[in-house]
Amino acid sequence: MKRKWIIVMLLGLLLFQHSPVSTGAVGSVSARNAILMEQQSGRILYEKQAHQPERIASITKIMTAILAIESGKLNDQVKVSNNASGTEGSSLYLVAGEKILLEDLVYGLMLRSGNDAAVAISEHVGGSLEGFVFLMNQKAEEIGMKNTHFANPHGLDDHEEHYSTAYDMALLTRYAMNNETFREISGTKVHRAPNPNESWDRVWKNKNRLLTGLYKHSTGGKTGYTKRAKRTLVSTAAKGDLELIAVTLNGPDDWNDHISMFESGFDQYDLTEILPKGKVKGVKDSFYKGKVYLNHSFDYPLTSEEEKLVRVEYKLLKPTDDQDLRKIPEVVGKAEVYLDKEKIKELPIYFNHPPEKDKSFIDYFKNIFTSVTGMKTNG
Repeated sequence: MKRKWIIVMLLGLLLFQHSPVSTGAVGSVSARNAILMEQQSGRILYEKQAHQPERIASITKIMTAILAIESGKLNDQVKVSNNASGTEGSSLYLVAGEKILLEDLVYGLMLRSGNDAAVAISEHVGGSLEGFVFLMNQKAEEIGMKNTHFANPHGLDDHEEHYSTAYDMALLTRYAMNNETFREISGTKVHRAPNPNESWDRVWKNKNRLLTGLYKHSTGGKTGYTKRAKRTLVSTAAKGDLELIAVTLNGPDDWNDHISMFESGFDQYDLTEILPKGKVKGVKDSFYKGKVYLNHSFDYPLTSEEEKLVRVEYKLLKPTDDQDLRKIPEVVGKAEVYLDKEKIKELPIYFNHPPEKDKSFIDYFKNIFTSVTGMKTNG
């Protein structure tokens, strides 16, 4: 009997070790990999196998879009190559030899997921498809996407070494959403672009159904699908001051996954100002009191229970008794913010140096007099 119980316990342990790891009070998520991140702080509010590398399909195009925007070439006319026009999969139906504004290509890339647009962008911005892929991986490293490797600008299953994680794609989206042009394009429901081959404009409606009707708080995102990656989705939403990023990989019910994660996040968390910008009020040292300040405020998403667990510690340089105010450094310490026992933020504390005294009216005329008489140079 005892042996049977041991076997049952061992089986239970094995099942526990191999079950999906998830955190946060979110309902059932269909996706194999998922994450919910807060935009301003980058705090993870929910995750499920978020660091597991997977195929990502067309959410790759978020990287393609932000590189095109940052290139400063959005007003360039791009000549479409045979290579671009012949790209398989979802398409804008670009014609080889036609010229199209790079900005319109980025709209077509994000709204209609045009693979031909992705190649045309990469050839123009990177000089070649291979050159652009180098830029993609360089930017990924810069952002901190440690479990990502790009092999193409569109996400098609034509390379084995093209992968990312839910966490890395959330990092990328957070970075991209700090760019106002990307934010505008990502949140556009319909875009019109001139068609050089016809008498009517091209009209592209966004494939992101959350944005176009399913979810009123949606602010943008990117859809994706290939046979090997299955359904992938990145989306953003905002309610009040709280902005959230959701990513799912291999999610058969991704629209509802994202709505569920967003609703849970908005219901549980509030963006709370922990430290205001300006004069630091919590400093007790008489030497520094009223003389130190923060350059930036610090806001953080917290549940109502977590608000009671926040504390701030101030660590300041020890002044000497005969401290010369002119020799005090600009940064005199730091404010450390803790959520329970975990340090979540560290901000520099600045010393407010008194302004140099203006020269008196008499000194002003004295300097003029000495300059005219030559006393300064000749004594």
